[in-house]
Amino acid sequence: MHPPRRSRPHTACRWTTRLLTIAALSVAAGFAGGAARSESDRFVQARREMVERYLIPEGIDNRRVLQAMLKVPRHLFVPVPHRQRAYFDMGLPIGYGQTISSPFIVAYMTQALDPQPTDRVLEIGTGSGYQAAVLAELVAEVYSVEIVEPLAKSAERRLKELGYRNAHVKAGDGYLGWPEHAPFDKIIVTCSPESVPRPLVEQLREGGRMIIPLGTRYQQVFHLLEKKNGRLQDKQLLPTLFVPMTGQAEKQRRVQPDPLHPRLVNGSFENDANGDRHPDGWHYQRQIELRSGDAAEGDRYVRLHCEDPQRTAQLLQGFPVDGRRIGRLRMRFSARVDGFRSTRGKPQGGVLVLFYDRIRKPAGELVAHYWFDTDGWERFSRSVSVPTATREAIIWIGIKSATGTVDLDAISLEPIPR
Repeated sequence: MHPPRRSRPHTACRWTTRLLTIAALSVAAGFAGGAARSESDRFVQARREMVERYLIPEGIDNRRVLQAMLKVPRHLFVPVPHRQRAYFDMGLPIGYGQTISSPFIVAYMTQALDPQPTDRVLEIGTGSGYQAAVLAELVAEVYSVEIVEPLAKSAERRLKELGYRNAHVKAGDGYLGWPEHAPFDKIIVTCSPESVPRPLVEQLREGGRMIIPLGTRYQQVFHLLEKKNGRLQDKQLLPTLFVPMTGQAEKQRRVQPDPLHPRLVNGSFENDANGDRHPDGWHYQRQIELRSGDAAEGDRYVRLHCEDPQRTAQLLQGFPVDGRRIGRLRMRFSARVDGFRSTRGKPQGGVLVLFYDRIRKPAGELVAHYWFDTDGWERFSRSVSVPTATREAIIWIGIKSATGTVDLDAISLEPIPR
C-alpha cells in the first residue's frame, strides 16, 4: 500500500502539483468560493493541511477518499480538550479507554476497501463515529457496531446531527456482526482480534472485501481479505497498533501481555515477512526504508530520511510495562547520523518514550536520546525512569521539524526493577 519509490521532482514543481491537487479536491468537496459548511475557515484550512501533509505524501491517492477526508469535520468527533490536535496525524482519547484513529489510518483503511457508491459496509468498532462518517460520504449504507454503549449512543447522535442518514449505529458485540442486514459488500474492523471472527466471514458477500488488524495486543498487522468461492484470500499489509478491545474477547486472548518483562520486537530489523522493505513489528512508519548491507549488526538496518522539515520520519512500537514493579528502562542501540539540522533552534528528533496509565491516559514522556551527527556507526546506552502509574508505553524514534538522515540498528530494551 506504499506508493512506488521514484525520484523526487524539483521542489517548486512538487509543491505546485500538490497545491493544485488540493485545490481540485477542495472544489469537489464543496469548499470552492466559500465553505459549504457553517464552520470557521481555520477548520477548512486545517483539513486541507491534513490531507496535504499526512495523506497524499503517504500514498493516499483515491480522489473520492481524499474528498471525504477534506469534507468530514473531524474536530467534532474529538472531545473538546483535544480539538486543537484533531487534524494532526495522531490517535486521540475519546473516553472509556478508546481512541479515535489517526487521519492516515482512517484514510488507509478506507482506501484499501475500494469503496463504491452502491456498497453496503459493516464497521466493527464505531468509537467516535468518525470512520463511519467518512464511509457515509462514499457508500450507500454504513452499519456500525460498538461494544461500549455510551460511545455507541454519542456516535449515533453526532452522525444524525451532521446529517449522515445512511449511517446506522447499534451497541453490541461487533464480532457477531449485524446479521439482519447481511450480506455486506465490505467490512472494516477498527479493533484487533487474534483471528477473523467467523460471523464476519459469513456476513461478507461473495467477492467482497474486509480489512482487519490481526495479532497480539501490541503487535498487529493489517490484512486485506477477499471472499472468493466462499474462502478468504489473504494479503498482508502494514503493521499497526490498535488499542485493546473491551469485553470477553480481549480477556480470553491466548497470548497475554507480560508487563513485568517488556521487550521490543524485531529490534534487529532483520524481519520483513511481506518483503515491502519495511520492518515487521514497527508501526506508523513514515519516510523510512529497510536497507541491507553495511549494518551495525547482522544484515539489515533502518534508514530514516527527511528533506522537508514539515514532514516527519518515524517508527514506533508499543509494549506493556508495570510501573509499580519496573523503575527504569535501559535502551541500547546503534545509530549513524548525517546532516541532522533542526529548524527550531533545538533538537527535534531522537528516541522518546511515552507512558500511559491503566485507562490509557498519558502518564509522562521522556527523551532518551537526541540526534547529533556521528562519525559512522556509534553504540549508545540510555535509560529513562518509569512513572509508577504506567501500565503501557510507546517508544518513538524519529525526525521532526528537522532534516537529515538517521540509520538505526540493534535496538534493545532492558527493564530494571524498582
